[in-house]
Order: sequence, then C-alpha cells, then structure tokens
Amino acid sequence: MKLFLEQLLKGIPKNELNSKQKELIRNLKMLNAVSLYKDHYLLNDGFICGKLDISLKGTGYISVFDKKFTSDVLVENKDIQGAKQGDIVLAKLLKTKKSRKKAKILMMIEPAFATSVVYTKKVGKEIVGVNIKSGLTSKLKATQKSLKSLSLGTLLKIDNKTDEIVEVLGSIDDVWVDEKISLALYDKNDTFSSTCEDEAKSYGDAVDKSMYKDRVDLTELDFCTIDPVDAKDFDDAVYFDSKNRTLYVAIADVSEYVAPYSAIDKEAKFRGFSIYFPHKSVPMLPRNLSENICSLKPNLDRLAFCFKITLDENFSAIKEELFKAIINSKVRFNYDEVDEILKTKKYENKDILNMLLNLHKTTLNLRKIRLKKGFDFHTKELRITLDEDGNLKSTRFETSTPSHDLIEDCMLLANQAAAKRIEKGIFRNHAAIDNKKIEFLLMDLASIGIDAKFDKNIVKMVSNIQNIADEMKIREEVDKLIIKAQKKAEYAPLPEGHFGLGFDDYTHFTSPIRRYSDLILHRLLKADLENDEKLINYLLLNIDETCISLNKLEREADKVAYDFIDRKFARWAVENIGQNFICYIDENTNITTARLDDKLKGARIFITNYTCDVLTKVLVKITDADIISAKIYGRVVKKLDV
Repeated sequence: MKLFLEQLLKGIPKNELNSKQKELIRNLKMLNAVSLYKDHYLLNDGFICGKLDISLKGTGYISVFDKKFTSDVLVENKDIQGAKQGDIVLAKLLKTKKSRKKAKILMMIEPAFATSVVYTKKVGKEIVGVNIKSGLTSKLKATQKSLKSLSLGTLLKIDNKTDEIVEVLGSIDDVWVDEKISLALYDKNDTFSSTCEDEAKSYGDAVDKSMYKDRVDLTELDFCTIDPVDAKDFDDAVYFDSKNRTLYVAIADVSEYVAPYSAIDKEAKFRGFSIYFPHKSVPMLPRNLSENICSLKPNLDRLAFCFKITLDENFSAIKEELFKAIINSKVRFNYDEVDEILKTKKYENKDILNMLLNLHKTTLNLRKIRLKKGFDFHTKELRITLDEDGNLKSTRFETSTPSHDLIEDCMLLANQAAAKRIEKGIFRNHAAIDNKKIEFLLMDLASIGIDAKFDKNIVKMVSNIQNIADEMKIREEVDKLIIKAQKKAEYAPLPEGHFGLGFDDYTHFTSPIRRYSDLILHRLLKADLENDEKLINYLLLNIDETCISLNKLEREADKVAYDFIDRKFARWAVENIGQNFICYIDENTNITTARLDDKLKGARIFITNYTCDVLTKVLVKITDADIISAKIYGRVVKKLDV
C-alpha cells in the first residue's frame, strides 16, 4: 500500500489499477483527495498519506510518505478519528500559524493490524480496556455488567474496524496465555480453516511414483536431511556424488500441492512465514502438508524440486540443472549426529559416511572462497526451555557448528543457482553498511579496546576487527555489534546483491514449507522451465507489493517469537525482584539496556540509573517487571571486573 500511495504523488495511470486500487481511488474521490489529470490519478494538494504513531498522551504523529515532509505531522487527539497505532491514513492539512504542521485524519486506508489486545482495568466506577501495545485506554463495546463479570486483567482481542470484542483470550495471571497474546498482537493464527485442512488432507499421506512419469527418479540416491533435533518439517535434503563433484539439493515441492489463489495459498500468503516458539511451531501451511506429504521424511517417496550442481576442480559451479524429481531420503540426521560423524569419521553406512566426509571437505572449500567477499559471523541464537507449567526453565545459546556450516553452504549454492535463472521475481537483497553506521560501530569498538580504522574495503576492515576480537576472546560479542550496524536483508523484485554473503545475485529457494517467498520463486522457476511467458507475467502481477508485504510479515514473525520470550522473562523477573544478576550493557544510545548473562541468559533489562560503554559487565538489581508490557527494569549495583 505504501508503494501505491507514493506512486499516487507522481500520478498513476487510470488503466493500470487493479480492483482493490480502484475501490480505494473511489473512496479518495469521495473525499476530494484525488483528481484525474491526463488519465492519471494524483493526490490533491493539502492531503497527505502516511503511517500513524500515537503517544501515551493520545497525540498522533503522521510519518508522511511524501519526502517533501522532513518531519512528522501532528494530529490532535480529537482529530485522530478512531485510527489506531501503525495504521496507514489519509489526512487533510489544517491551517495553522505555528511552524509545526497539523492535520485531521479523514480515512484509515490500511490498518496496521486487524486486531489488537487490551486488558480490563477499573477506572473510577467503569471497566475500560488498556491497549497492551500503546498503553492507551478506551471504552469497550460491551455492557458494564458483562465487563464486571470478568476478573480485572482479563485479556480481550478487539476487532480494529468495529471495536467489537472478538475473543476472550484469558487472564494475564495465566502463564499459558502468553502464546495467545504474542500471536494476537500481530494478527497471527495457530489454527487453519476447515477448508484449508480439507484441502491439505485431500493429498493423502503417500506419493505414488507411477503417477509422476515426467519426474526424474532419484529414489535410489542416498539423500539425507540435516536439521535441528526437534524439527518436524524437512524441506531440504542433500546428496553428493563425490566422484563427479556433483551436489544434489532437493527441496520439498510445495508448489505441486499449493495452487495459486487456493484456500491454502491465500492463508499462506497472509501468514508469510512459519513461527517457532520454544514449545511448538505455528506453521505457514497446514500440518498435513508441512509435516507430512511435503516433508522429506526418511524412507518415504516425496516430490522434490531439485538442483543438480556440478563443480570443477576449483569449486566453481560449471553446470546447474533444475528439474522436478522424486526422492527417498535415507536418513534423517540432526546437527549433533552429523557433528559427531565429522569428528569421529564413523558411521554404520559406509556410503553415507564417505558422502558426508567428502561433502564436508567440499563445503569447507566453498566457504573459504565465499569469505573472500562475504562475512563469517560467529552468532549465538537464544533458545529457552519451558517447564511443564509453562514457566521459564533454562536458556542456552545455539551456535553454528560444522554440520550447520555444511548444510548452509549447500543451500547457498542452490539459492545462488536459482537467482541466476530469473531476471525479475523475488530476490533477497542486502545493502552495504552506510558510513554513518560504520562511524558508530568504530566508536563502540574503541570503547572496548579495539582501535579500528575505516577502510573502503569493508570486508577487509571487518576481517581485521574480527581477528582482534578473536585475540581478545570477544568474537561473538563483536560480531553482534557488526551485525547490528548492518541493514536488514529484504525481499525485492529485482536483484541488488547480497552484501553480507558477498553475492551479486541471491534469492530464497530452499524453504517453501516455511517461507512464502520460496513458494513464489518455485512457481516462477517452473514457468521458466516450461517457457510459459504468459504464466510468468501472471505470477509477477503486483510482485512489488508482495515483496513489501513479505518484508513486513517477516519482521512480524520475528517479533511474535521475541515477544513470547520477553513475556517468559518478565514472569521470571517478577519472581526475582530485588535479586542481583550478572549482565552486560547492550545499548547506550537513547536508552540504556543490559542483557542477562548469569545462570539464565538473554533477558533485556531497562536500566534506570546508569550508562556506560557497550559490553561492560555489570551487576544489576531487578527493581520492577511488567508482565503486560513484557518489560524488566533494573539498576546497576556495580561495575564488574572482567
């Protein structure tokens, strides 16, 4: 929607509007906000479109899409007209003698979220709802009698269009309500409609090879999957023919089962990505697809979309073949098992053992070549474990191991090969670090004793920084600062390169079970294989807006998972108010935050009395914790010697 409204500033041809855009234009015309000039629709002077932010005091601020506006436009509470935090709105500028521009909202163009979550609170004699995200209080569309029958702190899901209560989620005191809150805050569902479930079940549980004569039969090859120990959906399998230096990367052929505009496809497009909680997943596709017929389970025939990549003696891809196949994975490995095999060089099946060892040697060389232009980050991903009551039990950091690297480099080869086959579609782009962020990075590094100099060759500069960090034994912490300084990778219809990986063209091909981007790409690649230009053009309709939507959905999926973890930490902190814990300073710009680095790790704590350099070890006393906002507050007791 943002892209469309930005184009409206320059003029949009009347004959290029789709049905949804035509409806919006009709509504804008009724408000005299657009005019038709030379068969182009233009936004009239005096009107603005942008994203609404609302302060705790109830004042609104519009971040205007027109770049002529260098600062936000103020909207007084009386002029917000029921719009919500994050909504995209149309507003009319008001005449004012003050330099700060003001506006009145006329129309909510697109809601940030279809629903919001409030908790009940007594104000005077009345029960009202307090929005969990914004903290704003509002009247609820329900009788006071019915509201008073609920215990205070009851969580309600509200329809943002009608303000009606659509679901009672539970009580804030219930540990198991955290999952419902995190999902509801971002419009996510953990169930599928009966239509989606019926569609998924209609494909059955087994693949009959005889029905797919047009596919390449690879069932005799020793494919294997390598995933986390608790994985339930397996969307990639690999086989390496070491004699011919040929790598097969087989990916679950989801597009065979999910047709464009089917019920499952519409739901998958709405979700965008699977969400992973510590105790369960919320899949993008119904489980009968994601964990059954699409999943490359061991010893079962499965449909796959496969890259066959032949390497020369210098480990460059000299031939990349793409085709539809049938495979039969022989082993389902987890990362720990493969790490043990690579370490001991022992496994009962000698053919698979030799394949893994040879593939490992090959991927080590591939990685070495890639890191001449790309980066190697030692990252840690926080994992939490819950007890049987749903409370925080333990935390751990999952780090990259040889098995992770092996499968990652196989996937990178396939993703690169896929990117080469399309000129327009869906690419994964990553922009270079801008100079301002490099300045801040170098300042942060100087504060911890790394005196790094700016170098136009960013890869060389980062490599030098990492070498110093290795000597100081703070590599993971420094890598985190470097990653923080970089821009986020995003989806786009045209290739702009991937700075972090050092690739000219890159896309996502390897996870269609859990990423809608990959499913779109599979459809495009199949149309390309069949030289179906008409289908390609059909699939590319509105691809710009689809990419924007996917970037938004990706951020939301991450936020859901982070929000859930924050809630578990907040409940833990409530039980530990007054206790001291070892932490390190995580941020010190606009606010100061610390990260828990004690027996439990990873919780973010807002520091109220102290600021110092990032990564400084400190002892923090927890002073308060708010389960509703999922925030923990503390004060530094003392600085710790490293």
